[in-house]
Amino acid sequence: MRRAWWLALLLPVAASAQGYRLRVDARVQGAAYRGVTLDSILASDTVPGPGGGPQTPDGYAVSCSGVSGYCTFFRPGPRQRGGPFVTTADLSVWGLGVQGLSVRVTARAGADLGSSNVWPGTDPAVQLLEGYAEYATARYTAQLGRQTVVTRFGVSGVDGARLVVRPGLRGLELSGYAGWGLARASALPVTSPALNPLDDFQPRQRQIVAGLAAGWTGARGDVRATYQREVDPRSDYFVSERFGVDAAVRPAPGWSLTGGADYDLAAGWWGSAEATLGYATPDGRVSGNVGLRRYRPHFDLWTIWGAFSPVPYHAAQGSLAVTPVQHLALRVQGERYKYSPSDVSTPLVQGTQTSGWRFTFGATYQPAAEWGVDYGYHAEFGTGAASRGFDGALRFVPDARLDISIQAATLDRPLEFRYNEAKVTLVGLSAAYRPSERATFALDATQFFQNQQRPDAGAFDWRQTRLSARVTLAFGKGAELRGVPPAVWQIPEQRGAP
Repeated sequence: MRRAWWLALLLPVAASAQGYRLRVDARVQGAAYRGVTLDSILASDTVPGPGGGPQTPDGYAVSCSGVSGYCTFFRPGPRQRGGPFVTTADLSVWGLGVQGLSVRVTARAGADLGSSNVWPGTDPAVQLLEGYAEYATARYTAQLGRQTVVTRFGVSGVDGARLVVRPGLRGLELSGYAGWGLARASALPVTSPALNPLDDFQPRQRQIVAGLAAGWTGARGDVRATYQREVDPRSDYFVSERFGVDAAVRPAPGWSLTGGADYDLAAGWWGSAEATLGYATPDGRVSGNVGLRRYRPHFDLWTIWGAFSPVPYHAAQGSLAVTPVQHLALRVQGERYKYSPSDVSTPLVQGTQTSGWRFTFGATYQPAAEWGVDYGYHAEFGTGAASRGFDGALRFVPDARLDISIQAATLDRPLEFRYNEAKVTLVGLSAAYRPSERATFALDATQFFQNQQRPDAGAFDWRQTRLSARVTLAFGKGAELRGVPPAVWQIPEQRGAP
């Protein structure tokens, strides 16, 4: 509640300041879907199924442990109805009496209006995504408060301070940040009960996060080095410590060579790395790239997952985009990957896949500004599962205020280690109306049809219906842009981007 009061107190400040921008986005969705219920039966009451395995007398395949004397299975559960309602407010204030000083606040409030109260992400009800004061000059940028830092390692949330220094040397930028960290991919502290309802292995205190970065940008290339560490304040042990480098070279017009790598200092091994060679013709009608990459997941040392020493996979990939004739664009992309040996003995499991591939192609045809068609196909085969499917969309834009589209897609997904294969088909209709630059209204309706392809009674209906509505309103003062810090207008929302 204290964070919500902070946002409320800033609104009158914005009203009396020299300039402000407030963007409010409210979305509500209604979703109905089938749940499942765990059931059990005595092993002695099962009967042989068509494939020889045990099943219930009414046809459900079961899983038997042999120790308890019971077998378990899933029956169709009650129909669940979720109704997430989420409102996001994004406020920027400048002209606070000090040249270069501004304030940025982004907060979100959510609730589940459905009868089942099962929608994820609505607890806690109010979250502060960002909230910091910024002082920006030509040489320095300082931020204090809750902020997100984007590096090679991903997006890190920090409650603390950040300083960016641009010395006199051309293209050089130095930065550092420190504070209390937020959980990965979340705006909540890692100690929040919303992130771990079972309270297993959860830290009792927030980690301290600190990082340093140095970058140089030139006409022919860029390079950036980043160091980040996280420390548990209770034990002074490292939770994570990594170092990474990114570089890009542009040797000739149209050509680019990019790459990077990171090293996990805490675990003592190399993490992810990649290198890509790209080319685009001067007229933009042909572009493509080829590359190699290595991916290794990273786990904080406080989690149990760090004990499993995840193995990386190596991949070769390529993509090509061509515009052979006016109004028609073609694209294709593929990747082949293989996992490194895990050095683990699995005598009960033999012949598992350790390699796989991914492939996509598509086409966009737009003969006029008012309408266009997009089509795509994707296929993937790998360890444990495979998938393939089609997707398409027809978009109609009669004028700058109205945007209508129809979508359809299919997905086939066989699972290697499960007694189940699923096929999903969806059909949707969406429309957005923008009567002015300050308001947008949107509606969406999507129907999912899921067919469980299995020979027992567990192939019940899993179809789902989703209806959603969205309202986006923008308010502002000082739209003439005088006195606005340049950093404010680097934010996509402040430039009017969606």
